[in-house]
Amino acid sequence: MTTLIAYTREVSPALADCELTHLEREPLDVAGAQAEHEVYESILERLGATVRRLPPAPHLPDGVFVEDAAVVLDEVAVIARPGAPSRQPETSSVATALAAHRPLVHVRAPGTLDGGDVLVAGRTIYIGLSTRTSRDAIQQLADQLAPYGYEVIPVPFTGCLHLKSAVTRVADDLLLLNPAWVDADAFAGYRALVVDPAEPHAANALALGGAVIHPLQHAGTRARLESAGLAVVTVPQVELAKAEAGVTCCSLLVDIP
Repeated sequence: MTTLIAYTREVSPALADCELTHLEREPLDVAGAQAEHEVYESILERLGATVRRLPPAPHLPDGVFVEDAAVVLDEVAVIARPGAPSRQPETSSVATALAAHRPLVHVRAPGTLDGGDVLVAGRTIYIGLSTRTSRDAIQQLADQLAPYGYEVIPVPFTGCLHLKSAVTRVADDLLLLNPAWVDADAFAGYRALVVDPAEPHAANALALGGAVIHPLQHAGTRARLESAGLAVVTVPQVELAKAEAGVTCCSLLVDIP
């Protein structure tokens, strides 16, 4: 039997100063974002995860988006080097937490990598070529993870911040995908469920505990997930979405034997 730990970090009061790449900055209700995050943590717990909060980082506006700081695999954890310099201090506390569970490898300068660009699918790891993740970092991961039997595949995409803004894995052989942002043909052997065209930001979902966590506001895509036989648990994410957030980016999941 394993224990699933979900590492999270509370929303910084400075969230409104977050990094933005593809969205225009608009007024952001930090208290509303904090309330959304608390609901998210409660859903993680309800679906079987043990939530552990990382130390608060009120001086780091993007610190709540813990997924970008690391990639957790069964054998090892990769400590990332975020592409936005303001985010690089986020990784130290994440590394301290993960060192209790996995050997660590690190992305080294000049390479940069955001965990949101990394889609793990079995022994294949797809990594998005983005403004935050460099070819150098992708090659570093390919070299570091080859001894564990992983194949690393770079994936071009457009229109959004991270690869997992465009595609996520919602079942063993099924991807939720926005075809305007990423080509389904890049993922050999997987079926693609396409988001509602009116909801381009709806491809980010988190499969957990036999369900799929998905933003409440994307009702059209939710209907498509349910029609595919998936159980969907919704989470409010209106304020966090203004910071280019998705449901995957607010937690780091670690299976503990």
